[in-house]
Amino acid sequence: MNVVPLHARTNQTRTKPANASPIIAAIDIGSTKICCLIAEVQTTRNKTFGGDKTRQLKILGVGHQATAGIRCGTITDIDKAEIAIRLVVDAAERMSGVSVDQVYVNVSGGRPRCESFTGETRIGGREVAAHDVERAIQVAGERIVAPGRVVLHTTPVQYALDDARGIRDPRGMFGERLSVDLNVVTVEPGPLRNLSLAIERCHLNIAGLVIAPYAAGRSVLVEDEMALGVTCIDMGGGTTSVAVFFEGNLVFADVIPIGGHHITNDIARGLSTPIAHAERMKTLYGSAIPSVCDERELLSVPLVGERGTDTVYKIPRSMLTGIVRPRLEETFELIKQRLNASGFAKLAGRRMVLTGGASQMTGARDLASQILDRHIRLGFPQPMTGMPEAIRTPNFAAVSGLLSYALRPDESTIVLPEAHHSSGYMRRVGRWLRESF
Repeated sequence: MNVVPLHARTNQTRTKPANASPIIAAIDIGSTKICCLIAEVQTTRNKTFGGDKTRQLKILGVGHQATAGIRCGTITDIDKAEIAIRLVVDAAERMSGVSVDQVYVNVSGGRPRCESFTGETRIGGREVAAHDVERAIQVAGERIVAPGRVVLHTTPVQYALDDARGIRDPRGMFGERLSVDLNVVTVEPGPLRNLSLAIERCHLNIAGLVIAPYAAGRSVLVEDEMALGVTCIDMGGGTTSVAVFFEGNLVFADVIPIGGHHITNDIARGLSTPIAHAERMKTLYGSAIPSVCDERELLSVPLVGERGTDTVYKIPRSMLTGIVRPRLEETFELIKQRLNASGFAKLAGRRMVLTGGASQMTGARDLASQILDRHIRLGFPQPMTGMPEAIRTPNFAAVSGLLSYALRPDESTIVLPEAHHSSGYMRRVGRWLRESF
């Protein structure tokens, strides 16, 4: 997948400077928590297989805390968000003993939308060269029509030479016409600009912006899953993001503004209990699948705004299940509708991976299997050297995926024509981003 830069570029290939720092940092700015990981890139020589060098990550520092000023993946109070980001970065820097000046950041707001565009160029019967591939992608990029939106990711899904389709890499082959199917993810510029501004106010530069479901997929999916077709569902606190991978590429991404915090609010409202206690009940006793003993098991529920033991009443656990299950059903039904409407449900195959904090709720995996009619597994971040046991959970899938992306970023980008940013508000946004980064 290619990340389209938000500022002007003079070349089409992203190359790593020779003196690039081996220290990389990633920040997952979620609706319920903000997490920062600092890692060091280590290069080792494989003595068994011809001495090839292998690059891997070693976690040096971790910082995380509850979110402030962010709702459903969008910044609502930039001052509070800035303070929270500063705190997590400072905690990670203190633990690692190093300072960072640029970070990789996930994007979960801005209502992302996926569209496909096709570009074609003539080859004239000669061998396809790298510049021919770039030209086909450039033609597809010139056809992108996204008024009032910013292109965040582009993915060349497949190439075609004349009538032969499904080509992964056409370079070195012969043909008359080369075409490419380009999958494009766009987001609204306002939330993206606010996110960039919050990072900038912390005296940090953005090394890369990655959409949340793609980052989570880079962390929890294996190569065979991505090649055969899989759907990754990242169930966060304020949003649930969906990504479909096929033949190793991202072909569809979407974000639903419903997450685990909505379940907490449902419990707090339904039982008239404080939000903190509702979160505790959800974590300890919440389940999407009823059991035979739910009616006999009683839970203590304090009333909101009241004090003393007389204000605590008892409810059967089945009542809690009756609040949790409908919200999870709604979430999975919306995912099913979005996948069917996208047309990529068949490409995703029968495999789905759940990750994110809300995916760990008891019965969520079984309920997802019933509603979505897929084989479901729970996704955990791939282990890294020095990774604490506390963050080897689905809660930290997105930030781990950001580090994975930073280690092996997508190499090429496309340059959008200036016409896409030439009018009104979009021109001002483009100018601000160019001056800021």
